[in-house]
Amino acid sequence: MSQVGPRSNQKHGLPWLRASVFLLVLAGVILPFTPPGEKILRGVKNLIRPPVPAAPAVDEEDLERQLEARLREEFEADLQRELAAFKKQAAEEAAKRESDRPAEPAPLPPISSHTAASGGDVRTLRSGIPFKTEVKVEKGGIASKERKTADSYAAEYTLKVRVPEPSKTLEELQTVNPRLSKLLPGLPAMLEKPEVSRWFYTLYDNKTTRLKQDATRLNELLTKHNFYDCETILNLKHPESGRKVFLLQAEMDVVSDGSDGDRLATMPDEIVNSTHYQPFTSYGWPKKTKTPNPMVAGWEKRLAGAKVELADPKTTADRKAWLRERMKYLQRGIDDMKHRSFLIADYDPFIVIPVSLLTANDAFTPKAGDYAVVAHGDKLYPAIVGDGGPTFKVGEASLRMAKQINPRASPYSRPESDLVVTYLVFPGTRDETKGPPDYEKWRVRCEELLKECGGLGEEVELHRWENLLPDPAPPVPAVTPEAPPAGGAPAVPPTVPPAPVPAPAEVAPSR
Repeated sequence: MSQVGPRSNQKHGLPWLRASVFLLVLAGVILPFTPPGEKILRGVKNLIRPPVPAAPAVDEEDLERQLEARLREEFEADLQRELAAFKKQAAEEAAKRESDRPAEPAPLPPISSHTAASGGDVRTLRSGIPFKTEVKVEKGGIASKERKTADSYAAEYTLKVRVPEPSKTLEELQTVNPRLSKLLPGLPAMLEKPEVSRWFYTLYDNKTTRLKQDATRLNELLTKHNFYDCETILNLKHPESGRKVFLLQAEMDVVSDGSDGDRLATMPDEIVNSTHYQPFTSYGWPKKTKTPNPMVAGWEKRLAGAKVELADPKTTADRKAWLRERMKYLQRGIDDMKHRSFLIADYDPFIVIPVSLLTANDAFTPKAGDYAVVAHGDKLYPAIVGDGGPTFKVGEASLRMAKQINPRASPYSRPESDLVVTYLVFPGTRDETKGPPDYEKWRVRCEELLKECGGLGEEVELHRWENLLPDPAPPVPAVTPEAPPAGGAPAVPPTVPPAPVPAPAEVAPSR
């Protein structure tokens, strides 16, 4: 009986349990869709959500790297934008140029013959000569044949020169200097029967000969100024005295040559060592003292240098031949300077005549040492013929004369460029005994010669040259001891002041 009861109770309680489970499931399905259910659900989610971890500490280095990366990205972005804008602008300009390009030109018509034409030009050369050029074009054969034909490619050069006529009358001479007849009242009488010197024509013949040589060699030509440097050359004779006068009208160039150890014992180093300065003049005389010519040192130095170069095995045969001739010239010059003295252009007033005249056998041609007078403006300057110059050039004087006429004159600047200087030379008047310049003697002698040709004009005087050379040191007299007095007592020697001790020369610092 006891077994039957418990089985019966279990059997009646099973429906109620099922109903409870059903209700719970139904509530779980419906509850999330109701407001209370949503709150409950949010609460449950908050309970089961994992905790949020705390923010980590800031790393400064990492922040700098991030900032640098950001800046780099921004820079690259800006660069890309600029590149894109540039490419766009370039593309627009290229498109514009393409649109502005003219249309394809039409083909040129064919040429059936040469189009080269003759032509030329006219210009003035540096020497003052108008130079006309012309290229003549002619039709020829094929190039391979014309290349071998001599006259297919040829040049013709023509230089036109008009040689001048000499002045002969007083009126023509006074176009150069209107005061000539007032300075020299005897000149009109001498011009009654003027004779043009053959040397006027010879001078211009020498000039044209030089032009032809230089033109043939395509060398630099004689300038127009130097070609027309002579107005006239006349052989004059006074009708009463018979005094001969060689009259020359020209410009005045400058000569700066000459040396004389007796009067000028030292000269600047740039002159002593110069290879262009000439220590000689055509007029010279025997040395008077033992003081050496200052130019000898420079010439001996050049001679020694030539000997060294001649001994060098690397020197060519042509150069050696030239050196040998040069050494002979240097040695002759040294020997001449050791025995003779010469004029000094910086200090002595003299004129220069072409060397061809100085050596000519002509009664009217000047010789070195002949007395001369230079007329310029309203002045007359006494001088002598001191040196010889080129055969194709006239109108030269020493630097001393040039500076007297124009203080701005120099070896590189002539005192007078126009043909306004009149040179009067008295041929055959040089002194037989040559010696150093005596300016007062020159003046007196020139005045005497002018008197034989009509004299000087009223209130006209010859210029008086002043000696500008330094005074030479007086020679030290030799001391002769007195004879001893009677009785054999020694004589008291005369008191001689001691020679001054020269100050030590300054020595340039070594380099």
